[in-house]
Amino acid sequence: MAITTTRSLSVTPVTRRSATPINPLRSSSLSYSLTRPFSSNLTLKVPSFRVSASSMSSIHAPESASRTSFLDRRESGFLHFVKYHGLGNDFILVDNRNSTEPRITPEQAEKLCDRNFGIGADGVIFAMPGVNGTDYTMRIFNSDGSEPEMCGNGVRCFARFIAELENLNGKQSFTVHTGAGLIVPEIQDDGKVKVDMGEPILKASDVPTSLSANKDQSVVKSELDVDGVKWNVTCVSMGNPHCVTFGTKEGQNLKVDKLNLAEIGPKFEHHSVFPARTNTG
Repeated sequence: MAITTTRSLSVTPVTRRSATPINPLRSSSLSYSLTRPFSSNLTLKVPSFRVSASSMSSIHAPESASRTSFLDRRESGFLHFVKYHGLGNDFILVDNRNSTEPRITPEQAEKLCDRNFGIGADGVIFAMPGVNGTDYTMRIFNSDGSEPEMCGNGVRCFARFIAELENLNGKQSFTVHTGAGLIVPEIQDDGKVKVDMGEPILKASDVPTSLSANKDQSVVKSELDVDGVKWNVTCVSMGNPHCVTFGTKEGQNLKVDKLNLAEIGPKFEHHSVFPARTNTG
């Protein structure tokens, strides 16, 4: 059973704290169809935000039930959103088609993405008006408030969100302006989304990385010292920088489950050889 979560967020500061016990309702999925609410409601009160949530499920409601999408409810002062995930990379999607500026700030996005006191997500994605002849613009605020150029899983969720907003059926494609350039996602007949990410950028200076190129201006299986450990890394950009490794210089039998990813991840991300930071795989 596919589950989607809908919440409304008040962007007006709330100064009063609530000591009411919170029912830990949390459900999300990459949803290929919006459905009607059938379950109980939940209200969370935390400093600076008020979040009210309702569970939604793909259980079919009677035909006589209202087919009005929750996205059509436009109460003043609330931020309506849908939450999707692509391969476990989860996002808060916001309909921002009436403005060229995001409806919330990077600081507010960071609070929304908090998995303990917010909605919980890897980032907030805004569906905005197109520019330079494109149909739409996609912008993303990461969970730390930073803004990446683009995200492959994110743009698939974005495309599915647009299909729901515009009530698109069957195979459809449209153009999306991103910080990484033009992206053209295609909705398939089965509702899945295909995205042509274009050719990978391998030239070291364009990734960008200051690691010395060792193969046709590219960094391929090069040595990178991270906190005293030497890793074999390959650098590539798909619109935003990526560092790919299959293991350390001492051996390729990498035991991922034994790594403290929360500790080592930021050391890759903020390494001095990546001036624009990096994603690490």
